[in-house]
Amino acid sequence: MRIAGTVLAMIFSIALGAQDLKQAEILYQHTDYDGALRVLRTVKSPDAATWALMGRSTFMRGDFRKATEYLQKAVALDPANSDYMLWLGRSWGRRAETASPFVAPLNAAHARDCFEKAVALDASNKDALSDLFDYYLDAPGFLGGGYDKAAALADRIQAIDPADGHFALAELARKKRSYGEAEAQLRSAIQIAPRAVGRVVELARLLARQGRVQESDAVLAQADKIAPGSPRLLYERASIYVETHRKPEQARELLRKYLQSNLTPDDPPRQDAEKLLKRVQGA
Repeated sequence: MRIAGTVLAMIFSIALGAQDLKQAEILYQHTDYDGALRVLRTVKSPDAATWALMGRSTFMRGDFRKATEYLQKAVALDPANSDYMLWLGRSWGRRAETASPFVAPLNAAHARDCFEKAVALDASNKDALSDLFDYYLDAPGFLGGGYDKAAALADRIQAIDPADGHFALAELARKKRSYGEAEAQLRSAIQIAPRAVGRVVELARLLARQGRVQESDAVLAQADKIAPGSPRLLYERASIYVETHRKPEQARELLRKYLQSNLTPDDPPRQDAEKLLKRVQGA
């Protein structure tokens, strides 16, 4: 009877843990990261998925050191999970961005190592490929970055998703200041996947940076038709206006609407929008 009771207790505990995880994931998707963490911290025996969601929630709150600790626990329990390794790399990457010049290179190296492992674990993980590509594109050579590495990875991305491949090549061309090539690659990406509004926005941003503001506005109008009312589009449109020192009133209104929107973790963080709004208000 005692053995049966113990087994039932274990089953009940596992069921409760799964229910808590599901509830926390819902809160996470509604950007209630504090709420998700409150639920997850009640789990008595966290598994890899629990630690990973704790890490993602803490990451989204901006506590990158604690996020690293949680995600390391997730990876230790499930070292073959590409997504867990990816998020651990993201945490190290943000720590590199916010660390002192003495510590940042080590954190960046940890990030690169995690991104490379995430891709090795799942060569079709497009998010991992994208983050590793960004690392190679932006990091200096002594930290393992380089345009040649980025170009080779862009070819791998294109083999999996042609539109994503053109977008990666556009980013590479932009980094090299080959703006004509960047525009051509972006237009190719849009032609393949015309409803991917993020690429349309990046074309508008590229045009605006070159002073082609009327063309940029026309592309943004196209984006509005693709995704009317999209919170991300509100933010990105405002950021283009702020970056190019245009339409401050419209930028303020767009950012206010964004902050009142129902956001998801895929949208820019609220704190970024608040910083941008303060910037345009002080202009």
